[in-house]
Amino acid sequence: MLTKRSNLLNNIYNNNNNNTITKCNLNHSICNESCVQVATNVTEQKHNVTREIRGRNLGICRGFRGCTVWLTGLSGAGKTTIAFELEAYLVSRGIPAYGLDGDNIRTGLNKNLGFTPADREENIRRVGEVAKLFADSGVVAICSFVSPFADDREMARKIHKDSDLKFYEIFVDTPLRVCESRDVKGLYKKAREGVIKGFTGITQEYERPENPELIVSTDGFTVKESTQSVIDLLESEGVIPKSLRDVGKLPELYVRSELKDAAIHEAKSLLSVPITTLDLQWMEILAEGWAYPLKGFMREEEYLQTLHFNSILSQDGVSRYNQSIPIVLPITNEIKEKLINVSSLALTYNNKPVAILRKPEIYYHRKEERICRQFGTNHPDHPYINMILESGDYLLGGNLEVFERIKWNDGLDEYRLTPNELRKKFKEMNADAVFAFQVERLY
Repeated sequence: MLTKRSNLLNNIYNNNNNNTITKCNLNHSICNESCVQVATNVTEQKHNVTREIRGRNLGICRGFRGCTVWLTGLSGAGKTTIAFELEAYLVSRGIPAYGLDGDNIRTGLNKNLGFTPADREENIRRVGEVAKLFADSGVVAICSFVSPFADDREMARKIHKDSDLKFYEIFVDTPLRVCESRDVKGLYKKAREGVIKGFTGITQEYERPENPELIVSTDGFTVKESTQSVIDLLESEGVIPKSLRDVGKLPELYVRSELKDAAIHEAKSLLSVPITTLDLQWMEILAEGWAYPLKGFMREEEYLQTLHFNSILSQDGVSRYNQSIPIVLPITNEIKEKLINVSSLALTYNNKPVAILRKPEIYYHRKEERICRQFGTNHPDHPYINMILESGDYLLGGNLEVFERIKWNDGLDEYRLTPNELRKKFKEMNADAVFAFQVERLY
């Protein structure tokens, strides 16, 4: 369907250099001035940096994620609110993103355009081209524009399609009465009074998208709820890795209560490895979810990533979690020899089984490398360095199944809250900021 437009040209003229002006990519039978290619003798220049290279080096997540999310709907529908919420979500997770807002664009790039059909078309054409450049650079371009004409939106889509870039049309379907009741800018009131001419929804028709990638409602929904539907779409399209999804409740490494007795009984039949107080403290950290996504004491791959990159790779291999401290279980050569061909073992503290370690992995304890990378010195008088030097020559990694919450019976257990307990408490307090302090021991 072609939208009614002004200044339509029935013929394509030659320019002053007698070079033919070509029609637009939409193959209109009739094109207007903004559709034709005026500049001649122009050749596209190819970049030396490919999209694959950008994907490997831009942002935290591996892979090329450049695309355009096009939010369309009436003024006041919630397009920009969703766009900026989505932008914040992506950037906070290491995915480059930028919101292109209608008002912002019209105060700069498009400040010479009005709201006639021809100017609206040129407005969208320019934005489509800019969004394409953002997407081609590996950025998620988030465009929030009324863009009332279906033909203009199709033009923006084709600009991306011709460059083999993903384009997602999102229809923010908010009823006119709701948009008008919001009227933050007072535009509907002015349109009703006749001050503003050609205002979409009042005196200018809005052409609803026939086949958008997603329809979002904001009426009766929070900003986060409306934005989440867009996030879900981008996850399904592979733009956002699922590993970056907010974890509602952190997985803990405790055995389920109904399986606890069976697990303790099994532990008594397994080869046991005694652990120290320090090892038990690290087990507490792991079991409560503080070191998520670790599922137990580090395996060699996780250990080396921590030493060299101060982070560990997610299971899908596209993102990283901050982890600068090795959480490892040192063992002696004597214990190592006993664990050959063992698939599960019991960990004991003061001769009491406290956990089962599954699928054990034994590897060499690179003490000197660990010390220098972690502390920046290898002086043996440093208490923790000395502890590492005196520990076992091998490290034992594997998945943990901890039998119960670890208690120290020092009068402070009630204050040792887990991450999930803290989250619950913050929610109950309706806290919008959390300040954490580390204090030295008081003697």
